[in-house]
Amino acid sequence: MARAGLTTERVVEAAADLADSVGFGQVTISALARGFGVKDASLYSHVRNLHDLRTRVALLAAGEFIDRVNAAVTGRAGKDALIAFADAYRSFALERPGRYEATQMRIDPAVAVRTSAYRRTVGTIGAMLRAYGLTEPDLTDAVRLLRSTLHGYCALEANGGFGATRDVRTSWDRAVEALHFLLEHWSSAVSEEERDG
Repeated sequence: MARAGLTTERVVEAAADLADSVGFGQVTISALARGFGVKDASLYSHVRNLHDLRTRVALLAAGEFIDRVNAAVTGRAGKDALIAFADAYRSFALERPGRYEATQMRIDPAVAVRTSAYRRTVGTIGAMLRAYGLTEPDLTDAVRLLRSTLHGYCALEANGGFGATRDVRTSWDRAVEALHFLLEHWSSAVSEEERDG
């Protein structure tokens, strides 16, 4: 029987908050139950198991992430959109570390395609990159480059991986500027590679 006052939404939100404070990998049914002052069994009326809980947290986080990104990029295009996207990405990663880690969880593709947050994310990133004149297969390559660059930078920054005295924000701005330059010249770079190949 469900504990009075507990809902699936409250459980998932609490798990996301717990992830932000202790790390997504440390979120367990037991830790969450302790936070609510209930037995583990009380939570199984709301989530099937730990994987289901973490998937729900990942979906919640994905929705919060794309809401932030869309608010930042709306009405922008080209370099302005890329800067706004990158800054929203970085702020989410640094301010919501557990939720951000959850967005990196591999979700069953059948679940992902039914999820509004994932569809909106694909749509927003695709539109931003198509503004650079990219089409497939270059679009997929550019998405992978963008994601790995931003994720790698944020992961290193969050772990204190930048020890030089150079301002981290300044380096971030330069990295985004370099991405913009590359995206603007992507087609010509690919054409040269094909000519030389």
